Amino acid sequence: MEKECLACRKTPLNKDTIGINKKMLGTNIKSFYCMDCLADYLGCTIEDLLEKIEEFKDEGCTLFK
Repeated sequence: MEKECLACRKTPLNKDTIGINKKMLGTNIKSFYCMDCLADYLGCTIEDLLEKIEEFKDEGCTLFK
């Protein structure tokens, strides 16, 4: 089943989007935000989130495999 954004219902959400949701909001979450809504929720920019995704990938975070 495709994941959709909790706020705007955008679908589908890619694995990096789901990964950053889990990294920032907790690995046990069942609902996810799209990048736009997550950035708004966290009070940052999409670019900030993309930079963090790359950092986590470089660190070997398993949420981004």
